Amino acid sequence: MILNLEWLRTFKAIYETGTLTQAAQTLYISQPGVSLHLSSLEAYTGYQLFERSAKKMIPTERGKVLYNFVLEPLSKLEAAEQLFHKSSNTDKATISIGMCFETFQFTLEKYISSLNFNVIIKFGEYPQMIHDLDKGLLDLIITPQKDVQKNLEFTPFSKERIVLVCGAKTDTQALDKMLEQEQILSAKDWLKQQIWYSTAADMEHQKRFWINNFKSHPDFKPNYIVPNISSIVRCLSNGFGFAIVPDFLCRDEIRSGGLKLVWEGNPIMENILYFGKRKKTLFAHEIGQVEQIFEQNGL
Repeated sequence: MILNLEWLRTFKAIYETGTLTQAAQTLYISQPGVSLHLSSLEAYTGYQLFERSAKKMIPTERGKVLYNFVLEPLSKLEAAEQLFHKSSNTDKATISIGMCFETFQFTLEKYISSLNFNVIIKFGEYPQMIHDLDKGLLDLIITPQKDVQKNLEFTPFSKERIVLVCGAKTDTQALDKMLEQEQILSAKDWLKQQIWYSTAADMEHQKRFWINNFKSHPDFKPNYIVPNISSIVRCLSNGFGFAIVPDFLCRDEIRSGGLKLVWEGNPIMENILYFGKRKKTLFAHEIGQVEQIFEQNGL
């Protein structure tokens, strides 16, 4: 018996979706076809890969081991399939760019239609972006983190300052007085009693700002957890409450009076932003065009 690649694709889909039905929908094949692929793979490996239940397919230990072995190779094949699939009669270059959602929305989104090459935008965690860049799954990343792989280079191009802001209707007189008089512990206790906004995916800004200025981890829960930092800015604008965000995402709202810049912290907390790319790339010209957009319309 020869191992069929489609069995592994189906196995991965079942593992990630949790049911035969959802795996079939993901792969655009019938549920009996999914069942056949799975049974063929189990016969080939000689192991049961899932425990069947009424609601969910639960991976066995052998199933977990197999998934960890095949995940990266299959992801590479899927990326290659997407990259080399002929989608039009024009032979345009295609580059994949990794960055956070807010950076894309604030800087690149309005210019992307003017680019004369194809672009795939991916969002995610920075360590994973660096890993994908190293493996060739991404061609350029915008990141505040860098690494020391020999085949990668990280070029600084801008800074973001992490600041405390609040909605325009928030009364900050008491806090302003505490900060002016350097009553830091009183300011910390006062802030803990206020309304706070954060995101589900990334509370790192709040954590670092709190440690830098108050020498402790934030020991309170945000009142409102929203999808991303742009949502925080919109929710706070002309309203009540506090958040800790990069300054470039709220400059317009501060200028217009919808938000108030409460405190930049002491010491001021800044992240250097880097272009990350491979030293040897076929897409130097295309990457240069994207870098130019960021440099001319800086964060």
